[in-house]
Amino acid sequence: QVQLVESGGGLVQAGGSLRLSCAASGRTFGRYAMGWFRRAPGKEREFVAAMRPIIWGGASISDADVVKGRFTISRDNAKNTVYLQMNRLKPGDTAVYYCAADSSFGTSYKDYSYWGQGTQVTVSS
Repeated sequence: QVQLVESGGGLVQAGGSLRLSCAASGRTFGRYAMGWFRRAPGKEREFVAAMRPIIWGGASISDADVVKGRFTISRDNAKNTVYLQMNRLKPGDTAVYYCAADSSFGTSYKDYSYWGQGTQVTVSS
């Protein structure tokens, strides 16, 4: 079992930055793939970025259309935490952002078994 708690969301003006954090419980953090997804009002949940488990090398992948070089995923294994650094935010980035974890790796929300409660990000124009 993994419990995930997101933080760092809020209201920001277009062009600004936010860093989301996701703290994971448990001693096997390095064995989990960690992902970020988001759901905008009236839209389906979409993949943002993910990292493979550390035991698989820990490489990251992101959705080019969503991120477009603006977002970066990283993880601090000593703190059992994964981050999503978001720069040059746009109103279209407004959504609830979710952290997810699973022992396997994927870019679909169906690939992840554990989810945080979500954190709201609102970007004003």
